[in-house]
Amino acid sequence: MGSTSAENSNKGSVGRRDLINWSAALGLISVPTMSVLSACASGGGDDSSDNDTGGKTSKSNPFGVKDGSKLDVVIFKGGYGDDYAKAWEASFKKKWGVTSVHTGTQEITGKLQPRFNAGNPPDIVDDSGAQQIPIDVLYKNGQLLDLAVVLDAPSIDDPSKKVRDTLIPGTLDAGMQGGKVVALNYIYTVWGLWYSGKLFKEKGWTEPKTWDEFLAICKDAKSQGIGGLAHQGKYPYYINVAIMDLIAKTGGLEAMKAIDNLEPNAFVGSDAAKAAVEAVYEVVEKGYLMPGTNGLTHTESQTRWNQYKAVFITSGSWLENEQLKTTPSDFDMKFLPMPLLPGSKLPFEAIRAGSGEPFIIPAKAKNLPAAKEFVRMMLSKEWSTTFAKEANSLTIVKDGVDTGVQLRPGTQSTVEASKAAGDDTFRYLYTEWYSEMGTAIENASNELMAKRIQPAEWLKRAQAAVDKQAKDPESKKNHRD
Repeated sequence: MGSTSAENSNKGSVGRRDLINWSAALGLISVPTMSVLSACASGGGDDSSDNDTGGKTSKSNPFGVKDGSKLDVVIFKGGYGDDYAKAWEASFKKKWGVTSVHTGTQEITGKLQPRFNAGNPPDIVDDSGAQQIPIDVLYKNGQLLDLAVVLDAPSIDDPSKKVRDTLIPGTLDAGMQGGKVVALNYIYTVWGLWYSGKLFKEKGWTEPKTWDEFLAICKDAKSQGIGGLAHQGKYPYYINVAIMDLIAKTGGLEAMKAIDNLEPNAFVGSDAAKAAVEAVYEVVEKGYLMPGTNGLTHTESQTRWNQYKAVFITSGSWLENEQLKTTPSDFDMKFLPMPLLPGSKLPFEAIRAGSGEPFIIPAKAKNLPAAKEFVRMMLSKEWSTTFAKEANSLTIVKDGVDTGVQLRPGTQSTVEASKAAGDDTFRYLYTEWYSEMGTAIENASNELMAKRIQPAEWLKRAQAAVDKQAKDPESKKNHRD
């Protein structure tokens, strides 16, 4: 989702330098690729619509960036901040003589929807956060550039390779609509549970690997006046991390794909979905939620968690960055894969992992040559390392972070978790493909956590959202094998 930013760590014997050595780490991180990727349109030349913003093309300037032109950049200023983008823009100006007009904001829809409607969009947009303009909506309106022309261009680091061949396998999937990559999800993200290593040590708890062990810690915490689970109640996207992770880990990849592929038994008739939603509801029924969490924003709930008012919280790996100002120095934030329900098909180490934080080039961008080159440079090791330094997070570029970069403990934790997961990673795509369906499921989860509906009703509402989406002819363009 990207409405935040961060990560966490096991302070084991592996050093920071070793953890960020991508040649080691990424050899163990893999994301299942979709066969549809091989059908991506291959890039052609530069667009003829680039008019007076275009310069001469060459091997070193494949898109014809024009010295003295301007680039309009809008960055979602959430958990990752926007200092990294300012550093990129300075580098871009130094190399190409292109001046950037920079906007850092959380009001993506508010600021940009009128510009898209008027045919005057920016050149580069980090379209993320709670006010993101849904990618599928922009795509259906013909407002996004097909990024194949960038992905099939020569890599800056190794011109003998295409840009797409320098990325972690599978990370382009989340930006696909109708078989085309129209959004570049730039940040390598993991999703799951988070806890304080300090609190665990003080209470004598050990990392729960089963749901029963998880509930036992929640019960113990409640007896001591501490909430078991906090969630970002006003943004039910977050509690769906728990529900959807449990579905995938319990039912395996087939249960996950059934949802993405809009199957008639994706929820109703799925034993994995029934077990998952009942497990999360048990936390509600037994009073293990942090008091008040249903009425809080993401940062409000996360801040109370930082104050030890709850043991666990669900989030993506932007969490650490988003909470830098409120996390105690000795908090020892750690990432936890979702604990297992009985009979789970995936192991405890399995995690939801893949790319997040979508960057787009609007089809009507005024400076398309510079926008394309900007994205190509984003996928260089130099800019990937800049991002790691400024935003404390990993990108989708293979071996993309200089080994001298030191990341915070949370990021180490997710790197360790990714190494432990190996090939056992999964990634839902319905959240990118079908925003209306995703919102309907989130709304059902909001009702569930507030005890206004029961698990059986949640399953019905989620299935109704799937069935409604399946009737849309556009849905047939998206499928995963």
